[in-house]
Amino acid sequence: MKRVALVGLTLLALSACATPETRIRIALTDAGLSKPIAACMADRMVDRLSLVQLNRLNGLKKLHGQDMRKVTVEEFLRRTRSLQDPEILGVATSSGLICAIQA
Repeated sequence: MKRVALVGLTLLALSACATPETRIRIALTDAGLSKPIAACMADRMVDRLSLVQLNRLNGLKKLHGQDMRKVTVEEFLRRTRSLQDPEILGVATSSGLICAIQA
């Protein structure tokens, strides 16, 4: 039991050290986007959104009921609309389009 707690604390400490870009990149891949598109989008989004908005976006990975392994940029943007924040949607849309074209 102590070992499990130690591993949990270690993972928590490591995740606290992660940069906002890393957390968003991981959240985007957890939401189902490919790694190259998630990395490209995270790079663009951290410069354009506040930490509060990035945390709200991070919550998208908690959505259930769909196959998260095959999410298109279009599907991700549909989920982003549910946050009801026009700035997040605008940044996610422009980043998704630019990154999808570059991929």
